Amino acid sequence: MQIAKIIGSVVATQKDEGLRDHKLLVCQVHNHENKPQDQYVVAVDAVGAGPGDLVLYATGSSARQTLQTKDRPCDAVVMAVVDSWDQDGSNVYEKWSE
Repeated sequence: MQIAKIIGSVVATQKDEGLRDHKLLVCQVHNHENKPQDQYVVAVDAVGAGPGDLVLYATGSSARQTLQTKDRPCDAVVMAVVDSWDQDGSNVYEKWSE
């Protein structure tokens, strides 16, 4: 699992039948200090995430392990929205304080 921030979405009117009715999100990867990196991933949304949300996502075969993505042609999935993040006893992120 990795952490990213939702910065947008992708609309594709022509896509594989297995992805029909699935929202595609543009995720900007964040490092362990919650700093944005120059790395982006398009992921299938399995949890109803939206712009500005900090999320956990998985790639590779793990991306096909959620109920929404099982046996679907995807390589990345958003599988959790982060509410808070603590590291070494310090708060790195708090959703409700932003």
